[in-house]
Amino acid sequence: MLTFEHTTLGQRVLFGSGKAAENLAAETARLGAKRVMVIASEFEAEIARKVTAGIEAALWHDEVVMHVPLEVAERARTAATENGIDLIVCVGGGSTTGLAKAVAMTTGIPIVAVPTTYAGSEATNVWGLTEAARKTTGVDDKVLPVTVIYDAELTLSLPVEMSVASGLNGMAHCVDSLWGPRVDPINAALAAEGIRALAAGLPAIKADPSGLKGREQALYGAYLAAVSFASAGSGMHHKICHVLGGTFNLPHAQTHATVLPYVLAFNAPCVPEAEARMAAAFGASTALEGLQELRTRLDAPKALADYGFTAAGIAEAVEVALPVIPGNNPRPVTAENLTALLDAALTGADPATLTDQALLEGAAR
Repeated sequence: MLTFEHTTLGQRVLFGSGKAAENLAAETARLGAKRVMVIASEFEAEIARKVTAGIEAALWHDEVVMHVPLEVAERARTAATENGIDLIVCVGGGSTTGLAKAVAMTTGIPIVAVPTTYAGSEATNVWGLTEAARKTTGVDDKVLPVTVIYDAELTLSLPVEMSVASGLNGMAHCVDSLWGPRVDPINAALAAEGIRALAAGLPAIKADPSGLKGREQALYGAYLAAVSFASAGSGMHHKICHVLGGTFNLPHAQTHATVLPYVLAFNAPCVPEAEARMAAAFGASTALEGLQELRTRLDAPKALADYGFTAAGIAEAVEVALPVIPGNNPRPVTAENLTALLDAALTGADPATLTDQALLEGAAR
C-alpha cells in the first residue's frame, strides 16, 4: 500500500528570461522592503547592478567565499544588523545564496534569491557553514528564500564548463533525492523530471552557449532537483561532497560533478525501482549508462585529482564522512567500500567497478 509523509516548502517562484529586474522591483514592493542588502560577488557585480536597477539598495556586500566560512558569515550578519536591513537580495551562485542564508539564519531577514547558476540552493531550506576545516549543514525554514527569480539571461556569462559542472551538481540533487532519508513518491517524480530537463538542457548549452532554450531547461531542472532534495534530505552523495569541500576546500560544483557517477554506481544495484526511473529519465537502458553518456557529451569533470585532492586525504575523508552518511542508504557503507569509491573518484576510474558483486558482498558483511 502507498503510505508516505511529504512536506512541500512554501516559496514564490518567478520565471522569465529577461524579466529579472522587473520581477525584483515588483517583488520588493510587494514585500514592502525599505532597506535592502544586496549580496553579490565582485564577479557578479555587473549583473547584480542590472538586476537591481529598479530598486534602491541600502547596502552592497561582496565578500562571498566558497563554502561560507563562519567568519565571513559573521561579518555579513553584523553589516545587516548595523544597517537595519529588512530584505536580502542575493544575486549569484550557491556561495552567494549560502551567505544570504547564513545571515537569515540568525537575523530572520527574508531573502529574495536571483540565481545565476544551476546550484539549486535557492530552493532549499538547507544551510552550510565551514569552521576549522569542517563543513556543517543543517535545516532551518528561516533560510528558505521567500521568492526565487529565475532569468536564463543571467546565466549567459557562465562559461560552458562551469555550466556543465553546475548542472551536474543540480543532477546530484535529483539522484540523492531518490534514496534520501525522507524519500517519497513525490520527491521521486520531481527528481525524475529534473534529470530529464537537465539531460536535455546541458547538451543544448554546450551546443549553443548563447541560446536560451537550453539554459531555461537547465534552470527548470535545477529548481525541480532542489525542491526534491529539500524534501528528501541529504543522502550519501552530498555527505561525501560536503566533507571534500569543507575539509579539503575542493570546488563545490566540480566536486559534485566528479563524485556523482561513483555514488550512482555504488547504490544503483540495490534500488532497482529508482534505477529504472533514472534510466527512463535519461532515455537509456541503465541509469549509469545514461549519466556516463551525458558526461561524455559534456566533457564533464572526471577526477578529484584534477582539483587538488590526493590519495593522502582519503583516510581522513572516510573518517569524517562515514558517520554522517544516512543509515537508510540503499547499500551498507563501510570504511572499505567508501575508500574504494573515493580511490576510484580520485583517479577517474570506471565507476562500473563499484557495482562488482565482491564489493556488494563486502558491504553486507
